[in-house]
Amino acid sequence: MADNVLFYGDNLDILRRYMKDESVDLIYLDPPFKSNQDYNVLFAERDGTQAAAQIKAFEDTWEWNTASAAAFEEAVEAGGRLVQAMIAFRTLLGESDMLAYLSMMAPRLAELHRVLRPTGSLYLHCDPTASHYLKMLLDAVFHPTQFRSEIVWKRTSAHSNPRRWAPVHDVLLLYTKGNDYLWNPVTQDYEADYLETKYRHRDARGPYRLIDLTGSGLRSGDSGRPWQGVDPGKIGRHWGIPRGVVEALVGQEAAGQMTTREKLTVLDEHEYVYWPPKGKRGGAGFPQLKRYLVGGVPVLDVITDVPPINSMAQERLGYPTQKPEALLERILLASSKENDVVLDPFCGCGTTISVAQRLGRRWVGIDITHLAIALIKHRLHDAFGDRVSYRVIGEPVSIPDAQTLAAQDPYQFQWWALGLVGARPFEQKKGADRGIDGRLYFHDEAQGGKTKQIILSVKAGNVTVAHVRDLRGVLDREKAEIGVLICMEEPTKQMRAEAASASFYESPGWRKRYPRLQILTVAELLEGKRIDYPPSQQVNVTFKRAPRAKAREAEQMMLAAEDKAEYRTKGR
Repeated sequence: MADNVLFYGDNLDILRRYMKDESVDLIYLDPPFKSNQDYNVLFAERDGTQAAAQIKAFEDTWEWNTASAAAFEEAVEAGGRLVQAMIAFRTLLGESDMLAYLSMMAPRLAELHRVLRPTGSLYLHCDPTASHYLKMLLDAVFHPTQFRSEIVWKRTSAHSNPRRWAPVHDVLLLYTKGNDYLWNPVTQDYEADYLETKYRHRDARGPYRLIDLTGSGLRSGDSGRPWQGVDPGKIGRHWGIPRGVVEALVGQEAAGQMTTREKLTVLDEHEYVYWPPKGKRGGAGFPQLKRYLVGGVPVLDVITDVPPINSMAQERLGYPTQKPEALLERILLASSKENDVVLDPFCGCGTTISVAQRLGRRWVGIDITHLAIALIKHRLHDAFGDRVSYRVIGEPVSIPDAQTLAAQDPYQFQWWALGLVGARPFEQKKGADRGIDGRLYFHDEAQGGKTKQIILSVKAGNVTVAHVRDLRGVLDREKAEIGVLICMEEPTKQMRAEAASASFYESPGWRKRYPRLQILTVAELLEGKRIDYPPSQQVNVTFKRAPRAKAREAEQMMLAAEDKAEYRTKGR
């Protein structure tokens, strides 16, 4: 797949319809889970008659119903090791919500295995409640021998629970398609306690630790002879020098032609030898090698140095399950290279996509909500501007498309329409929207001033002048500056007249007047028409802006990684 692509829709359908065999290099998925609910609910028996619930943004709705029962049967009918795993799960769990979760995940993992290249890797992000079941499911799909790591990420520093160990971590399961998989050595910073204990010395080059310059046992050759008045044979040892240090100073060829004592002299001339105060030049003490702190420790499977996104973090976008970019950055650097294709089938607010774009990877994102797609579009624009190019597949591009979406899923139609004008859904329970489907916030005064708002109402069916009057009442009640009705049908003259009677909003910052009540049709939105209010690029504050990505950041990071790899290769 040559282009960056955002897909709207069910990832199982997208994978089957659009994704070719062995076309992806790295997969990261963080599937939704009932993380904010009592986990005992997942094991409650269900009769399977309840219709599948609409999957909403920020909501996890895996539950045992007719849809999950059908998914279970499909997984069993697929054959292979999945059959044994799913039958075992049903025997153990019964027809519970946990079984529903596994039934929904089974065919998706099978498809992800299909699209993964032979050298590719998959990281599944979950929590300890489901991680052991998912590991068994992955064993069935990938084979147990392809399991590489269980990575523990400390996602929070404190979590009170009076009757058990406080749960503070998530789990990432790493599987590879084959044995010849891509792995890039990546380092992380040393812990402070380790540095204080091991790298206690410092000179102009920086912190260093002392290591022995001798090896055990006597030698009769050059490495067993005295140097600078110090005889290693007196203590039953010989000179032992890390090869890479000398090669880094004089080159591999020159180092290969030197004797051991000549190498020691080179190290001493370059001040890599530490002489104890009482042992310098023939004293009682033995010289040691200065090993300087360079790079970091190879990445560990317990991650404690990547904090969660706190309330003040610049990258925080307000998405409840948003993961820190540093976590995805570590994964992408370790298991992909530039121009590789990275897939996130549950892409949410697009952290994987944003990091992939920044690191020079190609990417594919899939999400089942138009709200998530809208958030990702905002994020990419804010972070990369014109430097990012991608296609969106699955969104309505015509009136028939919009009508189909409205008929199939009114909520998704609503979120799609709101996304076209840069608004966000009104976060209220179903039936409690108080006449408001979405809001848009803006600042249009010279010194910032108060936050102002645009109230939006979306109607996919028949509309009348009564809908305009209702919106006008909501506009007055909420003390909003502008109200917008988005409708599928062409508004009547009476509706236009009612909207015009609402007068104008006068912007103090732009010194212009804007219709206080506006009507936009879906056809107009598809043609590019937008809400008439002060320029959105300057005033819109509906979504928190993602930080701007630095143009050369990816290149700099890769060069740093290459430098560290070269240093390790030379043995320094």
